[in-house]
Amino acid sequence: MKTVQDYIRTIPDFPHEGIMFRDVTTLFSDPRGFRIAIDQLLHPYAGLDIDRIVGLEARGFILGGAIAHQLTKGFVPIRKKGKLPGKTIEQSYTLEYGEAVMEVHDDALQPGEKVLIVDDLLATGGTAEAGIKLVERMGAQVIGCAFVIDLPDLGGRKKLEQMGMNVHALCAFEGE
Repeated sequence: MKTVQDYIRTIPDFPHEGIMFRDVTTLFSDPRGFRIAIDQLLHPYAGLDIDRIVGLEARGFILGGAIAHQLTKGFVPIRKKGKLPGKTIEQSYTLEYGEAVMEVHDDALQPGEKVLIVDDLLATGGTAEAGIKLVERMGAQVIGCAFVIDLPDLGGRKKLEQMGMNVHALCAFEGE
């Protein structure tokens, strides 16, 4: 029986030399692989009180939308700065070389709502940390962070767990 990891293609030296890019598009394009991933991502949270699914740009939108549909919950995108049309709040985060900013509509979440954050990959944890901070600034509560892939050598899981987050990943790849 195939696992989620079996559906993920590795592309060496992308986007630059020395990086092993973990390509989830092959997982998304396979109906069985995609179903397995969605089912396994939401499994630990089945039966929990969840109000919204938050997806982090961009592949988190694909996963989060499917999970929101399965759970009959609303979906909230957290996007890169300048992509949302309404009034937003923003959160900066550190990249390998510099800084970036994520945004969410200022009315997307209500105080007290329980939120599951979803993305495809957990590397350094910077994007997820920014998403968590945005959710918390709106008065909502993150009940978990779910990822298809964890790159444990980059420390993202440890960073999120030190923030008190419940982290769920379907598979892990060593190295970058």
